[in-house]
Amino acid sequence: MQRFEGRVAVVTGAGSGIGRASALRLAGEGATVVAVDLDEATGTAVAEETGGMFIRADVTDPEAVEGVYASAHAAYGSVDVAFNNAGISPPDDDSILDTGLEAWRRVQEVNLTSVYLCCKHALPYMRAQGRGAIVNTASFVATMGAATSQISYTASKGGVLALSRELGVQFAREGIRVNALSPGPVNTPLLKELFAKDPERAARRLVHVPLGRFAEAHEIAAAVAFLASDDAAFITASNFLVDGGISGAYVTPL
Repeated sequence: MQRFEGRVAVVTGAGSGIGRASALRLAGEGATVVAVDLDEATGTAVAEETGGMFIRADVTDPEAVEGVYASAHAAYGSVDVAFNNAGISPPDDDSILDTGLEAWRRVQEVNLTSVYLCCKHALPYMRAQGRGAIVNTASFVATMGAATSQISYTASKGGVLALSRELGVQFAREGIRVNALSPGPVNTPLLKELFAKDPERAARRLVHVPLGRFAEAHEIAAAVAFLASDDAAFITASNFLVDGGISGAYVTPL
């Protein structure tokens, strides 16, 4: 399939995990990919693999984010897809009883403020074109509670979900679709690092997945490609869950 031939996709957090897998998937379907990341080595590698462009940017910096979309448009003439995926899940984001204000603010900035900024600066190009697709990475924890809390991460993803719904409604009649993608736990370096420090927490989470495993990044990338493509032309303001059945489960199989 070449669903993105002639289209330009900007992917944040493109250097690893879901971002990297999605950049490769979109490029494989014909997109010109603008890979955005703080890590120059991994971001450059993705740009080389996809044949696109790498932009090193701090997505919590308003001027940097504005520059990303301006550079993408100047280089390629359009901004058709924005996959706003950059995020962190640091170990000092834990129970509300233990998480300090600095950790709370840092996670909110990277996970939620960056999505606000990316949408804010992608939308003018899409409005001028009369078309566009935005996919924002939320999480299944935006709709479910967990006793193994990461309070700021959970709150930030709830914010992403609400923001995506609002924008999806607001800009629907301008040909712009905005959806939240809510993965379950994904086998990425971020998850591995978190769970390596606490194997018991990993085991507690895995038991709740009906499919009996965590997702692979390429499986989430397939959902990104679907939501960003014309195959999802009648889907906007949605919470697209790709969670292995977690949100539908009461008792999981043995």
